[in-house]
Amino acid sequence: MDFDFPLRKIIHVDMDAFYASVEQHDNPELKGKPIAVGGGSKRGVVSAASYEARKYGVRSAMAGYIAQRNCPDLIFVKPRFDRYKEVSQQVRSIFFEYTDLVEPLSLDEAYLDVTENKKGNPSATLIAKEIRQKILDKTGLTASAGISINKFIAKVASDHNKPNGQKTVNPEEVLSFLEDLDIRKFYGVGKVTAEKMYKLGIFTGKDLKEKPLEFLDANFGKSGKFYYNVVRGIHLSAVKPQRIPKSVGAERTFSENLSSEIFMLEKLEHIAEELERRLQKSKIAGKTVTLKIKYSDFTLQTRSKTLPYFIAEKALVLETAKDLLYQSPLENSVRLLGISLANLNTEKKKELPKKQETISVQLKFDF
Repeated sequence: MDFDFPLRKIIHVDMDAFYASVEQHDNPELKGKPIAVGGGSKRGVVSAASYEARKYGVRSAMAGYIAQRNCPDLIFVKPRFDRYKEVSQQVRSIFFEYTDLVEPLSLDEAYLDVTENKKGNPSATLIAKEIRQKILDKTGLTASAGISINKFIAKVASDHNKPNGQKTVNPEEVLSFLEDLDIRKFYGVGKVTAEKMYKLGIFTGKDLKEKPLEFLDANFGKSGKFYYNVVRGIHLSAVKPQRIPKSVGAERTFSENLSSEIFMLEKLEHIAEELERRLQKSKIAGKTVTLKIKYSDFTLQTRSKTLPYFIAEKALVLETAKDLLYQSPLENSVRLLGISLANLNTEKKKELPKKQETISVQLKFDF
């Protein structure tokens, strides 16, 4: 099978239940037990759950009281983000032994381009295996990996043999792999989109592939072309070693619901102050202010305003956030407020894509 675009050797490494695994490693008494990081307070939200807890339906972003209801024996552990960052740096140092083309997605996952690597190893599969073993030796934690010709397929593949496993999708296997894939497994297809696809008769990659581009454009807008391409193995996004943030934000969850805008103004001031610190630290400014409101029933609302100039000062951020707060009446009492700044001065103008060097690929492209 020949592709008319450059093929790369991409590894997606994903730590297994990272925060929870760190806690179980550091405290042996927690090993084998259902634990949740965060979510222990009356209004807390779970940041991560161990695999033992996931068996009971405990998931990240779940309200603590729901998690406790699902798993009565659940143990709540206070997050230690400094510790997670420390371990994450240890893991990344291993990545850089193999390539400088490392794109972190978060503390616990990253893409690696090992098409050409520091070890001179032609097998991305063997490199992934080595990396996972080194992570285990250095941190005591397990990681899973996906290996394929692009970032999209590598990420999907990394979820196949979790935890502590890996999957390689070779070039000649790409199309059949994608055709057999449940549409819910496609990275970027969330619950709402999946439901919409079901109603349109799209349940697998094969179903998606049968839909013409015009149909996908009409039903999914700008995402239509993305779905059309990825199901054909086309995803040309390169591994970007330095990810430029698209937005900077700060938010706060309250111990008691707030029912009046008056009570929220003081909270917004503290949030704007924290946002200003983050902006100054990164030397970033932006034009678009977004106010995030999460109501007591967990519904989420955002309100945005774009200014004609860049701002980074607390006073201007707060003034705009106040305008957004009073823009329309609140729908319910509020449990969380957040302010973010986008349309940043770090964003570069789009340039014409540079011609990429094509890697000569035969059917036996060694993975």
